[in-house]
Amino acid sequence: MPATAIRLAAFTESVIRGTTRLANQHGAINLAQGFPDFDPPEELLGALERAARGPHHQYAVTWGAPRFRDALARKISRFTGLEVDPDRHLVVTCGSTEAMMVAMMTACNPGDKVIVFSPFYENYAADAILSGAEPIYVALHPPDFGFDRDELTKAFEQKPKAIVVCNPSNPTGKVFTRDELLFILQLAEEHDAFVIMDEPYEHIVFAPHEHVYAAALPGAAERVITCNSLSKTYSITGWRLGYVHAAPEVIAQARKVHDFLTVGAAAPLQEAAVAGLELPDSYYAGLLDLYTAKRDVFLGYLKELGLPFTELQGAYYVMLDISSLGFATDTEASDWLIKKIGVAGVAGSSFFREPVNDFIRFHFAKSEGILRAAGEKLLRLRER
Repeated sequence: MPATAIRLAAFTESVIRGTTRLANQHGAINLAQGFPDFDPPEELLGALERAARGPHHQYAVTWGAPRFRDALARKISRFTGLEVDPDRHLVVTCGSTEAMMVAMMTACNPGDKVIVFSPFYENYAADAILSGAEPIYVALHPPDFGFDRDELTKAFEQKPKAIVVCNPSNPTGKVFTRDELLFILQLAEEHDAFVIMDEPYEHIVFAPHEHVYAAALPGAAERVITCNSLSKTYSITGWRLGYVHAAPEVIAQARKVHDFLTVGAAAPLQEAAVAGLELPDSYYAGLLDLYTAKRDVFLGYLKELGLPFTELQGAYYVMLDISSLGFATDTEASDWLIKKIGVAGVAGSSFFREPVNDFIRFHFAKSEGILRAAGEKLLRLRER
């Protein structure tokens, strides 16, 4: 048998999805893979029913159905203040996962270097490697997971083609400040690099923190490539609708990459999702209230448990420090939690480049009843 591609040896299959399979096998509460267990807004459900009966069952325009792109452009403009041309600034993708791959392959040539903050969402390193690029890892330092400016400056001296920034961050929940983003943009301009922003949690940012759109900052227009999805904002992770927003010159190239990766996102789902993009500002305020309440419920149990956990600024993840529990590795701890406690979380080492084995990442995008059931089970860790 011929050998498979050597680049695939540089990473494993998704640890998150593997943990979900183990959780399903043992009937554990799945706080590993970050998807909600509640329905999308009624407006979306009604629109989906109508779309299923409409003339939307064949290919849409490859880079996005016009009505969807129009609504998306209006929504982005509403929150960023930018003028967004639906025909020149956007390409619709199959989720933010494809959007990130499109951005990476658009920005980078084989052999280019890409800065990735560590800890990082597991796809980023794989995206770089599959694009033929070499990741340069820069540590985010606890407890607030900020970066050291000297370390980042030295990384840029290696002349990367791009830097990837997840804001708010998965897995840490860090929200990058305006000053931090301006510093990143300054370095990117000095070294002629792209800034690839991944922003699926833009509307889940907890007070007093605020989400700053890097694309709206001075000097951002020509080098910021924003990747995003509708998955988390509208609780439709299974619809796989995402997009890339960038300068027209970048989008013209990104459309070519997208076309040959997936052809296009599902036409009826694009039609239905317009209803979500047109929801009023009150929807987003309600979404934040919903996740603030869920955060308070779940963190209440972690505080009662007494183990340290990471400061939470945005998104819906928390990293629990299990270093005092006596496990040899966090993978062993994750497996034990699934099999003995009945709660699934992701081994934190899957997010770190550094040899860190101290954390389990949980998410709280679940109903209050499920969060309370998981919390009660986790309290049994006090007996260990």
